Amino acid sequence: MSKHLLYLFILVLAGCSQEKKKSPNVFFAGEIVNPTSKQVFLYRGNVILDSTHLDDNNRFSFELPAIEEGLHHFNHGREYQYIFLQKGDSLQIRLNTIDFDESLVFSGEGAEINNFLLDLFLANEEEERLIRSTYFKMEPEEFNERIEALHDEKLINLAQLKSETELSQEEQEIARVSIDYTYYSYKEKYPFEHRKKTGKKTLHTLPDGFYDYRKNISFNNGSLNYLTPYYGFMKSHLNNLSYMTCSKKCGVENEKITNHLHFNRHKLTLIDSLVQETELKDNLFRNVAFDYLLMARDTEANNEIFIKDFHLRSANNRHIKEINDLYEGIRNIQPQKKIPDVLVTDAEGNKVSLQEIAKDKKVVFYFWSGANKRYFKDIHKRVNHLSKVKKEYTFVGINHNTDEATWKGMVELANLNPVNQFKADDFEALTKALIIYPPNKCIITEDAKIVDAFTTMWASNF
Repeated sequence: MSKHLLYLFILVLAGCSQEKKKSPNVFFAGEIVNPTSKQVFLYRGNVILDSTHLDDNNRFSFELPAIEEGLHHFNHGREYQYIFLQKGDSLQIRLNTIDFDESLVFSGEGAEINNFLLDLFLANEEEERLIRSTYFKMEPEEFNERIEALHDEKLINLAQLKSETELSQEEQEIARVSIDYTYYSYKEKYPFEHRKKTGKKTLHTLPDGFYDYRKNISFNNGSLNYLTPYYGFMKSHLNNLSYMTCSKKCGVENEKITNHLHFNRHKLTLIDSLVQETELKDNLFRNVAFDYLLMARDTEANNEIFIKDFHLRSANNRHIKEINDLYEGIRNIQPQKKIPDVLVTDAEGNKVSLQEIAKDKKVVFYFWSGANKRYFKDIHKRVNHLSKVKKEYTFVGINHNTDEATWKGMVELANLNPVNQFKADDFEALTKALIIYPPNKCIITEDAKIVDAFTTMWASNF
């Protein structure tokens, strides 16, 4: 059935299903074409509410006797999408994993708001490319005019939907917030993106009223914590506020932050003072910790100062174990420390440790997955080049998230030396020990001691 016919069917259903809204039960089902997993998970926030298996026809269903109304999401394989659920909903989907979001269509009771939110999501993906490539280069007045035009267009679409079908107050709110915070976020990013795109050394002076929307933002609406436009705005807004209020204290050269420790501690202070909603605060604290520990690449001493400050402010953070693990992982891969003794599997099926592989030679460990064929090609093209100009190094590939047959087939097809190719059986343990971020990261060792664990295969030191 085409998408247009499904929309027509949805509108017909809309007028004859009000009685279902009285029921506390929720039914959510669907069909997944070309599934990448046998399971579907239903989440509320970061909590799994339920899971189910696909049947022989690749169909699934959830029947929930009671549910907290609002935003949820479902996961299949590595893909996910939002769904807005209310009591009495009887929602069905159909999608093809080859074009997960683009092929997704909702039908049944509750479909109208979900198709609208999905259309917003897809439109925002298209617009983001235009905004980043063109709009951020514009002068503030023109940028503001273009952003407001896009904003108004979406509000007109929402008004049209409201005239065609009856939306609950909660449905109207989630749609309006999804629209508003998407464009608020672009405004928060504009000064910094404009400077980057134009090559200017200073931030542009903004016209009066540019941030007028800030008078109406809410830091304490728990129902919005996991809505991407809302959470994305919060991160951009706090980055902006932190920069503007801290620029005189953090150590700024050419209007760029150089004292990352002070800047991120200041950001923790802002979150602590502005956000009362516990889950949002925890998530934002987590974001600051990951941003600082992964991106700042600060000294071991500064990392310790930061983590102590973090514990003082957020000792009961719901993500505390994850943050502590990240901190310990980074501390364990500092220069001159032994590379963690992680076990991997060689082409013959033998278990061997990274320390054993790196012993008595200079090694560059790099990482790849069979799921990303393009990166596989690019990384090994780079390895071939570096092997010729850096002959003193042995380049060792560590594969992850790939079944054994596929891994061996890719190694053979690419004519790689199997002696220098290994497979990580436990990606979580590998990531925890070696902090595999970004994906093109590599680790340089000499006689199993770390030289640099925070560089990439395309870094200038290569």
